Amino acid sequence: MSAPHDRPGELREEDAFDTAAVTAWLKSQVDGLGELLEVRQYPGGASNLTYLLRFAERELILRRPPAGQKAKSAHDMQREYRVQSRLRPVYPFVPEVLAMCTDPAVLGSDFYVMERLDGIILRGDLPEGMTLSEQDARALAFRTFDRLIELHQVDADAAGLGDLGKGAGYVARQVGGWSQRYRRARTPNVPQAEDVIAWVDANQPDDVAICVIHNDFRFDNVVLSESLDVLGVLDWEMATLGDPLMDLAGSLTYWTQADDDDMAQLMRKQPSHLPGMPTRRELMEYYCERTGLSAGNWTFYEVFGAFRLAVIMQQIYYRYHAGQTHNPAFAELHRFVGYLLDRCRAGMA
Repeated sequence: MSAPHDRPGELREEDAFDTAAVTAWLKSQVDGLGELLEVRQYPGGASNLTYLLRFAERELILRRPPAGQKAKSAHDMQREYRVQSRLRPVYPFVPEVLAMCTDPAVLGSDFYVMERLDGIILRGDLPEGMTLSEQDARALAFRTFDRLIELHQVDADAAGLGDLGKGAGYVARQVGGWSQRYRRARTPNVPQAEDVIAWVDANQPDDVAICVIHNDFRFDNVVLSESLDVLGVLDWEMATLGDPLMDLAGSLTYWTQADDDDMAQLMRKQPSHLPGMPTRRELMEYYCERTGLSAGNWTFYEVFGAFRLAVIMQQIYYRYHAGQTHNPAFAELHRFVGYLLDRCRAGMA
């Protein structure tokens, strides 16, 4: 079963590629494909691009980087492939990766293919015909965050991921790194953020722990079964070794509550506003109770989470502003950057 929200659309012209070359390479790597019937593109793709390759005998997902300016460490297909291949044996919610291509003659960049997980992905609103009682909505939220808690319990060394990140000092690196990214990606139509940058620098806590983190954990990166159990977790491009509370804060920044303001509701990408869904604070307290971690400085994590999301949106908008992509979905992102910076300042007060 595929939810309507999860159906891929037409291939955008600027994101097209040589399907004959890719098909020839894939048939040398993956058995039992048959004839290529169709290539579709998923409507997301603010970062790496995702395609459905429908062959006569099998359906595959292809991931590749976008064109245009990219952060130095971003869009590393080989890293994303390695993370998933090593994590899957110890964390069964990772899709199976099948083949990695590093020959630029095939597509023009590195890319990899993986199995397609057929299920429900919850985006802004529930799929047509789907309803959730308040009790079911609440249970779904906590059950989904249980998968984040389980990820944070993975033994990175045993999984062969001990070198995934730099380890200790993660919070400080994140504060410095995202601050510089904002400065580099700032366009004239968004405000400066030096006051926010100074505040997060002055108020940053030490790492509470170092573990495998996802860095983009939310409903629209989770595939659910018809019974609303988690089948898989997608989009591992930003996974690293880092502070689990920073990962939690990043997830909860996307968690728009029913009582959030109108601008927040416009940003909402998951049905976290439904009756019965827990609040951000309830999810934070649930996480801390389950893990034994203390979020005594939670205001920092909230402010930094909003700042980080502002930078992510600004980096995407920069590509649109510079004419490196023409995806109309990115045209108004600068409005949300200013809003998120104001949210940071409200938390700092």
